[in-house]
Amino acid sequence: MTEIKKLSNKTLKSVYNRHYQLLGCFNYERQMSTGYAWTMMPALRELYGDRPEEMKKAVKRHLEFFNCATTPSPFIIGITCAMEEQNAANPEEYDPSSITGVKAALMGPLAGIGDSFFWGTFRVMGAGMAAPLAIAGNLLGPILYFLINFIPSELVRRYGFRIGYEGGSSFLTRISADGTLQKLTEAARIMGLMVIGAMIPSLVKLNLAGIINIGGAEVVLQEIVDGVMPCLLPLLLVFACYKALQKKVSGTVIMIALMVFGVIGSMIGLL
Repeated sequence: MTEIKKLSNKTLKSVYNRHYQLLGCFNYERQMSTGYAWTMMPALRELYGDRPEEMKKAVKRHLEFFNCATTPSPFIIGITCAMEEQNAANPEEYDPSSITGVKAALMGPLAGIGDSFFWGTFRVMGAGMAAPLAIAGNLLGPILYFLINFIPSELVRRYGFRIGYEGGSSFLTRISADGTLQKLTEAARIMGLMVIGAMIPSLVKLNLAGIINIGGAEVVLQEIVDGVMPCLLPLLLVFACYKALQKKVSGTVIMIALMVFGVIGSMIGLL
């Protein structure tokens, strides 16, 4: 195994400073992916700058779906930097999909923690304490609100990034050696598929409105479909969208097609 090339302090500072722009190019297809790739670019250039093909793969890797609360995100970014170092040192044996797997496994739980503390706690506390002062015309009101939101958030960001990078490097080396990382990556994939499967019937709605008359009896088409398999149509719709994405169809085009399909289907009485 090649000696792991450590990222310079200058590069790590650049990565950290860029993370403030995670939401700078948010989109509904891959959420914060563009911001994440932009954040990682200084590290990727230092690690893969002399290997164009590896550089392309790394950029593409970080353009995959990512969504998390911004405050705890530096912890994930720090771990990602440590994993990219290991991948750059041993590309033949290191599984780069584990990088995406770890990101996917961490972003959900940390998003819940970040939203609860920084949107549901500190923000509310800051507003509750600062609002009366602001209404009274006291300049301390907005300053107090800023400090209550800013200081805890900034501490979590800075120490989270440091812990993720420094602690993550040794931790990931250990769990890579005993095979735990591969197991965690596979578990994250399975859990992700289960979550997506459970979301389909609750978030995707597609019901037939047609009624046919057979021998004087009215038969509801949706009941026939449900008799075959409940939520079959939403499942087929998701598979169709997934197939279109695999064929490089833009997510925006798919969304417009779904809107047109819904409008026309409702107008002709099908949906």
